[in-house]
Amino acid sequence: MALPDSVTTCLSQPVCYAICKLGFEKKDTYNIDNILSGSGEVYWPAVTEHVCYLESDQSVDYIRSIRSLGPVCESVNSYFKSLTKEQFVIQYASWFHWTNCTGVFLEVFDVLQSTQATEVALGLMKLTSCLERALGDVYLLKGNDCPFLLRDLLASEQLADVFGQTVMNVLRVFIGSPHGLNLRNVLWHGFASPQEIPAKYCAMLLFLTAGLGQLLETYLLQTKDVLVHRPYVIFIGLEELDAFPDLNSEILSIAEELVKLSSFVLKIMLPFWIAALTAFKQSRYADSVILLLPQLEAGLRLLFTTTNKCPNRLLTAEMLAKHLDNEEVNQLPVVLEEPAMDFLWDFLNHQEGPRIRDHLSHGEINLETFPREIANQIVGFAITILCRFSDEAMYSLKEHMLIKPLMNCASCYQSRFHPISRLKKQVLECMKSMHLWPELATVPEEQEQRIKGLEGNAEANTLILMISEIISQLQHFMPQNCCSSDDPINSVLTERLLVELCDTRICTLYSPRPVLEVVVVLRKMSAQCHQVSQQVIAGAALRHTQWLNKTLRSRQRHNYRRMLNSIKFLSPVLRLILLLITLELVSVHSVCKKNPFDYQQYLKFLKAVLQYTENLVTYTSPDKNKWDETMELTKKTLIKIKKISDRKLMLMHLAT
Repeated sequence: MALPDSVTTCLSQPVCYAICKLGFEKKDTYNIDNILSGSGEVYWPAVTEHVCYLESDQSVDYIRSIRSLGPVCESVNSYFKSLTKEQFVIQYASWFHWTNCTGVFLEVFDVLQSTQATEVALGLMKLTSCLERALGDVYLLKGNDCPFLLRDLLASEQLADVFGQTVMNVLRVFIGSPHGLNLRNVLWHGFASPQEIPAKYCAMLLFLTAGLGQLLETYLLQTKDVLVHRPYVIFIGLEELDAFPDLNSEILSIAEELVKLSSFVLKIMLPFWIAALTAFKQSRYADSVILLLPQLEAGLRLLFTTTNKCPNRLLTAEMLAKHLDNEEVNQLPVVLEEPAMDFLWDFLNHQEGPRIRDHLSHGEINLETFPREIANQIVGFAITILCRFSDEAMYSLKEHMLIKPLMNCASCYQSRFHPISRLKKQVLECMKSMHLWPELATVPEEQEQRIKGLEGNAEANTLILMISEIISQLQHFMPQNCCSSDDPINSVLTERLLVELCDTRICTLYSPRPVLEVVVVLRKMSAQCHQVSQQVIAGAALRHTQWLNKTLRSRQRHNYRRMLNSIKFLSPVLRLILLLITLELVSVHSVCKKNPFDYQQYLKFLKAVLQYTENLVTYTSPDKNKWDETMELTKKTLIKIKKISDRKLMLMHLAT
């Protein structure tokens, strides 16, 4: 890697000029009384008059606007520094209630009184995320689907209708537009170092947020509308995120030494790293992750540029993409290796994962209750990256008895939120549900009248034979010695086998579209099987209770017996489908790659089986209870599976 000391800024020359110099070119002293009344109300016309427009199309002239607003920002910053905390709270706290994050904005005021550049940058990141969330709530007063990107939100007609277009143009000078200061993006994506963010811009955004609150109050009084705050994202299933052991103070002390020596850390960004570790030790978990995520991105960007030999991309790199702009393969995944890439995709990108950065940067998480569990994973991963990209002189730290377990966890990590990983989880959860079937209460044999049905007749034997033959053909692609010739169904269609197959490591990184198409179908099949299982369990329990209470009518008793008979044969069929899903999952990459035509043919077959499972959901539902139809449909589907099994055998040979 390039020496991090050689990098003096991660901002492009135009952005660095706009943020660090442009707003300081006018040396005028601006009177705060021009924009602020004695009661603390913002006089917006005096603010908006500083926004300049291009003569050509009347769009915002960001260069002239930043220059003109510079002295105003300086005046606002000086004014806030002249206030005590009590004065600020009395005069402004109520104007932040519309954000649903009053505490965050009061914290920002405290930050402005300090000289810590890192704290100012952190305050600005928190301010912009909370402001974006609040503006989205306002947008929903007039619109339906809130834009995901801040720039689209600020440019919307809905916000212009509430606050006025000129007011929104003021905001766009500071955040949301790549042509303006773009403070939110340069911080959240790790481009700006602490010393490059002037505190006066943080003060100005705090001031503007209060002014927006004043405008919104007037608007709501006029329209009688009620501002509704969307609920925060709540992380569930935190145990699924548990990849690294709990970090104690000794590990964090070692991390502080690693940060100072690792080539992954840019020297200009070192204060952010130290502040992130300090925040974690102080149980400020949201602050820790907010500070750390942009620095992981900055470090990965540096690694990207060195491994791909493109130093000019330090300012723009999309690190996790498969290919570069010139279509050459991105070498970063090769250097990071698959486990680290899986972790990054899991925690940042996959739609079913926690998507930490998205939720934090868009203000979707309650910062006060941010889980330690998630912060522990992000900090733990960061420590392993610091270790991996450090020189041999740090061998003693890298081999420390407290660090090695972290490194082992990192090297063994497998994706948990890729669709393939979620499918594995679905299959095993469905199989666990079906384990309850043998325990379902039944009527005593002496009470059960023998009726015309499947049990013990030729039709039942045919179904069992077909299942056994299919298992025999699939046995070539299963672990050895998992099938008993005496009882192929019960020896193969087991949870143990599915667990063993699901433990097979499957590369999920950059899965091609055909693979994802197959996985979508397989996940639907698994979900339908699980629903059938749940319906059978609930239906059997209800009918048994009714049987014991003698509340079943004659037809219902007959149907109950049919249900009990059908369950005996439905169980191995569903377990067979789960096995097919798992085997297909293990081989799908190779099949899709080596023989597209056969892949399309097999996809049709999978969709036919999916249709069967969807019909099963309908037939086994409490309001249908069509057990005769269920068994007839099962028979037809097994015939289809039997016919395709030879084809499947050929496809699997292609995959091996």
